[in-house]
Amino acid sequence: MRSSFGHVRDLPKSTMGIDIKNGFKPKYTIPVKAKPVIAELKEMASKSDDVILATDEDREGEAIAWHLAEALNLDQEKGAKRIVFHEITKTAIEEALKHPRGIDYNLVDAQQARRILDRLVGYELSPFLWKKIRYGLSAGRVQSVALRIVVEREREIQSFVKQEYWSIEVDLSKKENDRKFRARLTKIDEKPVGKLDISSQAEAEKIAKSLEGAEYKVGQINRKEVVRNPAPPFTTSTLQQEASRKFGMSAKQTMMIAQQLYENGYITYMRTDSLNLAEFALQQAQEVIKESFGKEYSLGQPRRYTTKSKGAQEAHEAIRPTDLAQKPGAFKGGFDVRQLKLYDLIWKRTIASQMQPAVFDQTAVDISALNAKRSTLNAVFRANGQVVKFDGFIRAYTEDRDEKDEDEIEGMLPELELNEMLNFVELFKLQHFTEPPPRYSDATLIKILEAHGIGRPSTYAPTLATIQERDYVEKVDRRYFKPTEVGFLVNDMLVENFPEIVDINFTSHIEEEFDDIAEGKIKWVPVIEEFYTPFKKHLDEKTVSVEKLVETSDTPCPHCGKMMIIKFGRTGKFLACPEPGSKVTQPLPEEAAKIKELEEKTKDERCPLCGKLMAVKRGRFGFFLGCTDYPKCKGMAKILNKTGFKCPNCNVGDLVERKSRGRGRVFYACSRFPECNFLMGKKPESEEELKAAFEEWKKNPPKTKKPLARSLKLRVNSEPIEPLKTSEKSDKI
Repeated sequence: MRSSFGHVRDLPKSTMGIDIKNGFKPKYTIPVKAKPVIAELKEMASKSDDVILATDEDREGEAIAWHLAEALNLDQEKGAKRIVFHEITKTAIEEALKHPRGIDYNLVDAQQARRILDRLVGYELSPFLWKKIRYGLSAGRVQSVALRIVVEREREIQSFVKQEYWSIEVDLSKKENDRKFRARLTKIDEKPVGKLDISSQAEAEKIAKSLEGAEYKVGQINRKEVVRNPAPPFTTSTLQQEASRKFGMSAKQTMMIAQQLYENGYITYMRTDSLNLAEFALQQAQEVIKESFGKEYSLGQPRRYTTKSKGAQEAHEAIRPTDLAQKPGAFKGGFDVRQLKLYDLIWKRTIASQMQPAVFDQTAVDISALNAKRSTLNAVFRANGQVVKFDGFIRAYTEDRDEKDEDEIEGMLPELELNEMLNFVELFKLQHFTEPPPRYSDATLIKILEAHGIGRPSTYAPTLATIQERDYVEKVDRRYFKPTEVGFLVNDMLVENFPEIVDINFTSHIEEEFDDIAEGKIKWVPVIEEFYTPFKKHLDEKTVSVEKLVETSDTPCPHCGKMMIIKFGRTGKFLACPEPGSKVTQPLPEEAAKIKELEEKTKDERCPLCGKLMAVKRGRFGFFLGCTDYPKCKGMAKILNKTGFKCPNCNVGDLVERKSRGRGRVFYACSRFPECNFLMGKKPESEEELKAAFEEWKKNPPKTKKPLARSLKLRVNSEPIEPLKTSEKSDKI
């Protein structure tokens, strides 16, 4: 068994690689890095009676199988066999070997159509952006739509005007005990009080005054039983969403870790939009549920889910553990913490999907506030409560949500009776403000892409990674997408001049046509031709008519005296001489001031490699220190925020401000990390405070973090065997 290590043929990087005049025929080449692998595989194939292609089961995998057959000159009718399986286990592989098939050319054509269309858009449209904004920008059929969604949300946030509103709430208790519960004002003199109806403090004060001396009586009690069913097992998108919500993992991180679990036989294939589970997995789930939680949590008949998304491949499976008997808590070694977290999440979600529903008793109580002076109904307050009657699937797992409902029912209410008088405890006048729509996270952006049919399971993570790598978006609080200035410019240029490319419905329609190609309903060449002909004509017109984006500053050029123009470079904006051919540049005034400030702050810093003075530089990710002897010496260092204290552990490094990787939490650590691993959570205000923190740290110093495990022991039927040699990429075993 040998791995092809991903793609063995692809379109060339230096040229378009598509013969547009000859039916968009692609010109595939073998990348340099793949040539040694192909040479080895060719030699092995020449000595073999049979060659079995065991690439992934999706379109990408099918295309790789075809490329392998072409590159190795295999007889695809006789000498090459294609097998597919959902999991890398002994049973699955043996079963696949019993049922070999030929290459599915419909799937190959669907992948080719996507690759060719994306190449046409990228290689034709990107040069337009180079000419009109700056060199090095790129456009893409899916990435540009994702960018548009992020930009439009940011503009909603920018144009949002917050609105003040108030709520009136009261704490009450039963006469015989002092356990408090809270109710909110919902009616005044039979008139409903909406969320925004009390718009000022003066109105709130007036209502509160009218309630002085009121007595509170239970008016109406509504009880109902609510049954809640579990979420279905994971697809690619829902796994990425939930890992983002629960662990703050990016889509790219999630897929990397899932790939490791899949390659080592722990989970089924992780690129899928199907909700199906294999029959034996459904049966095993019931056995595990009975053993782990009790018979009352199991189902009489398995719960089956139907995939709603168009184009979903029902023959495939959802993401599940290959062996549900392998519980997360049973693993004692071999797992990195992130791998264990993700496996635990997949195991719990799969198990929960086959458990009994959760049952709740929900109660809504209307409480009348009677004004003693008027002796009439003055106001009505509403109290909500919920009691878990039977926990069902939530015993194993509960799905997170992106946003919490404002009137979500939580907590418990005491047993109340109709017309019961209650004790008044305290009245609250609470000020609120409406909030703008939230920025997209990995979870919510993937959710909206999937909802609109943009992209497929294999494209979500690369799409999100691409718009970040292009510097079109950045992450705020390491979690939420915010467009950069370049992102705004690129989006606006595309929306104004190529609305069809960044149109959500158009992109969704193209995806549906790819699905039709995969199912053999239509041919791929007419799909490409229908798109490309009007696109090319439109592009040629816009290349002539659209002027280059030029912004003039109010800074005179030291070379020619004219006002300098503002240009975009890979590290951000800068000033440039407007004269053609001139290479005179300088930083923007505000950046120059920042550089001056940082130069003063770091004037004594020395190069860690050669000991010479360091200079402040600007890179893609901000300012840093670079050796003044560059390019002879390539020493670099971060610009650290020093606290003014020396590290108490090594007495050499400085105590500096740092941020954690996950949530961006600020802490303070030695500048010599990892040689010295002293850290503390709070910025010290004095030597005494620092000394006390050091003494506390010495009692329990942090352990050295283990690197992410790249190879796990593969278990088949709970017996450990040697791990399969698999590629680091996700498209080939």
